[in-house]
Amino acid sequence: MPAKGPRGAKLTSKWLTVVGIGEDGLAGLGDEAKQRIADAEVVFGGKRHLALVASLAKGEARSWPTPFDAEMRDVLALKGRNVCVLASGDPFFHGVGVTLAHKVKPDQMLVLPGPSSLSLAASRLGWALQDVEVISLHGHSIDLIRPLLHPGARILALTSDGDAPPAIAGLLNELGFGSSRLTVLEALGGPNETHRTTHADAFDLKNINPLNVLALEIESTPDARILPLTVGLADHLFEHDGQITKREIRAITLSALAPRRGELLWDIGAGSGSIGIEWMLAHPSMRAIAIEADSERAARIHRNAAHCGVPGLVVIEGSAPRALAKLETPDAIFIGGGGSDAGVLEKAIKALRSGGRLVANAVTLEMEALLLDQHTRRGGDLIRVALSRAAPVGSMQAWRPAMPVMQWSWVKP
Repeated sequence: MPAKGPRGAKLTSKWLTVVGIGEDGLAGLGDEAKQRIADAEVVFGGKRHLALVASLAKGEARSWPTPFDAEMRDVLALKGRNVCVLASGDPFFHGVGVTLAHKVKPDQMLVLPGPSSLSLAASRLGWALQDVEVISLHGHSIDLIRPLLHPGARILALTSDGDAPPAIAGLLNELGFGSSRLTVLEALGGPNETHRTTHADAFDLKNINPLNVLALEIESTPDARILPLTVGLADHLFEHDGQITKREIRAITLSALAPRRGELLWDIGAGSGSIGIEWMLAHPSMRAIAIEADSERAARIHRNAAHCGVPGLVVIEGSAPRALAKLETPDAIFIGGGGSDAGVLEKAIKALRSGGRLVANAVTLEMEALLLDQHTRRGGDLIRVALSRAAPVGSMQAWRPAMPVMQWSWVKP
């Protein structure tokens, strides 16, 4: 006979229950969550979570394996039995619930979430969550926070451990945000909860609890490294040796590439990596692969990606078209260098998915001839951009023309 829930109601027949638990343990759980834990044949969780429910759980307690098994084999092997999984706070906010949802259908899983650590942090600070930038740096590079660093911004960051807050403070100080106010909220929701506040340029907090959320109130100096929200970042924000798609051309190119959520870009002949980097800055879901034959430039792309807050940019050191073999099918391709080399344009066109966009820029006559031929054969849009910049001529100013750029953009049928 099914177990009874609050006021005698029958509990769901779903075989898997995911319970979000906080640092307050059983005291923070509702009646249904407690009953599901008590009735479970097997309870999975971290050692800390299992200790919090040890007085209630009657079934077998299993801690997560090391390394963590994202395939959830141990849980799935018990399908059809009464199983409970313990998670921190809200299981669907960077939690194990997300992992399980890829393996277990929603109609087989009951989720009883608790408040996330970020919800608790916002409530302690009096911050409106809808106005706050939220980022998970748990297990990720702290460079990811760079695009969020704008004067007046409020940021809540999930961290990996007690070493992350001083490291982030150091980064802010290095980038010209040393006057920013930082609050470390530790062990939120539990009996050992503490809040400590300081400034990035005076960060001296010690013995930080590994379970912490970092709240940042951003203030900047006039020379702070701020990454604008528009495409066409200033050229000086990229390290380069002259092989860079210049700011204005880059803005036009990214407009033609038309980034869409979750898409993958191939940046062929990447040079400084500026196109792939700005593609990824458009949205956290964006991905890019930079293909670059020169080893020094490839190393430079890695540095630029980190310094612009997109350390996940993949860099392939090699020459196209050979380096394109076995890469994941792209949604868009940009050809900025090496496009006139034998087979590059043809390989790119073949690799592009149906409906994908290809944009190629030309400054040489040889590349222009190739693009004119492709435009004649396949259609698409062809433009020519000629820019001039004011520059000193003696004691006066005059226009100095840059090399004109021909651009072919095309959507694969």
